[in-house]
Amino acid sequence: MTAADTRRVPLSGTAQHDTPAPTAPTPGFAGPNLIPNRYRGVSVTPIPDDVPLTEQALRDYLIGRDAYRRTRFVVARKHGDFAQVALLHVEHDTQGELFSPVTAVTMLARPDECTFVVDESVDTGIPSDLVRCAREKAPGARVAVIQGRYAHISFVLEPRMLHVGVREVVPPEPAKLLDQARRILAVTENLPPMELVGELTDLADLATRLPDAHYLLPCRGSGGEVPGATVSYLDEHPEKADWTLLGCERSRQIHHWFYGEDPPRVDFCPKRTLEANPPTDGMVLTKCCLQEEHVESGPGWVSVPWGASLEHIREALALLAAQEDPPWAPV
Repeated sequence: MTAADTRRVPLSGTAQHDTPAPTAPTPGFAGPNLIPNRYRGVSVTPIPDDVPLTEQALRDYLIGRDAYRRTRFVVARKHGDFAQVALLHVEHDTQGELFSPVTAVTMLARPDECTFVVDESVDTGIPSDLVRCAREKAPGARVAVIQGRYAHISFVLEPRMLHVGVREVVPPEPAKLLDQARRILAVTENLPPMELVGELTDLADLATRLPDAHYLLPCRGSGGEVPGATVSYLDEHPEKADWTLLGCERSRQIHHWFYGEDPPRVDFCPKRTLEANPPTDGMVLTKCCLQEEHVESGPGWVSVPWGASLEHIREALALLAAQEDPPWAPV
C-alpha cells in the first residue's frame, strides 16, 4: 500500500431507502470530532475470515480475550486486509495488570461507515492534521481510520473543522499571523480541529482609498510598496513631507510625536473590521497594535498583539476553542 492510499468500501447497491441508518451514538463516544487522546489506545485487531464484522459477532469473538491495559478502541479487520474495517470501543480493567479480559464491546462504526487511509505525512496525534486528512482523503465517510507518520494509527468519527478567519494586513508575506497560527496547530494535540483561512488586506489596495503621490508606511521591514507612488517609512523618522499615512492608531501616535500633527490617514487596523464585519460563519483571529502584551477576546473573535509571540497565539486559539458549544476535547 502506498502513501496517501485511500480505500473506501462502496455502499450497497440497494435502493436509497434500504441504506442502513448510521450507527446510533454511544454515550460518551459521539461526534463530531471524536478523536482518541492517544493513538496508543487504538489497537488494530485481525479477525478470522469466518467471523463477520458485525457487532454481535465481534462481541462474541472479543469478550474474554486479553487486551493491553491502554487499549480502549479496536479497529477490527480481516487478516491482511484493510478494505473493510469496523471501529469498536472495548471495556476491561485498565488499572490493574498489563493485560485483562475484555468485558464489553460496543460498535462505534460499521464497515460501510469507515474508510481506511494511509498518508505518511499525517501526524495522527494532531487533531487538525487528522481531520484535514479525513476531509481530503475520505470525504463523506462517517469515520476515517488513518495510518500516518511512524505508521501510527488513529481515527476521527464525524470529522468537522472549526472555521477560523485570520484577518491581517500584507505585506509582509507570508502573512505572519496566519503562518504562526498554522505552525501552532501543526504541533498542538489539545486544540480542536481548526481550518485557518486568510482574510488578508493588501496595503497597496488600501492606498486606493486616499490616492496620493507619496505614502508613509509604518516600517521598511514589512517590504510594503505602493505602485506608482513614493514611499517613506515611519520607523526611519524621515524628514516631514506631504504624504498620506497607511497605518494604525499607534502609527498615528508616533507620527504625532515626531511631527506634532496628524496626517491624512488610511487606518488599516484589522481588529477594527470586527465592528463593520463581525464573525458570522466561524470565528476570527486578528491583531491590534494597541495590545502590547495581552490577548483580548469577544463573541466569536480573539485579538493578539501586533508583534505576537507563538505563546500569545496559542493562548488566542485556546480562547476561541473555549467558545465552542459544547467545548471539544479528545476522549
